[in-house]
Amino acid sequence: MPDSIASSITLNGESYLLTGDTPLTALLERLKMRRGRVAVEINREIVPKANYDATIVRVGDQVEIINFVGGG
Repeated sequence: MPDSIASSITLNGESYLLTGDTPLTALLERLKMRRGRVAVEINREIVPKANYDATIVRVGDQVEIINFVGGG
């Protein structure tokens, strides 16, 4: 049996497994997203970029991440 129990959040409308509460910056790294190029909303509240380091994504949260892509 694993040391930690996997739990889920809703990420962009779909179930996504985490192993417990996770710092937002760790989630972004896991998703290979650059923090300067995304906007994040947790439970319908926009998270200011200045708060990314202190924000914890908790089991059951609804997370929306918008990744900005340049080009033309």
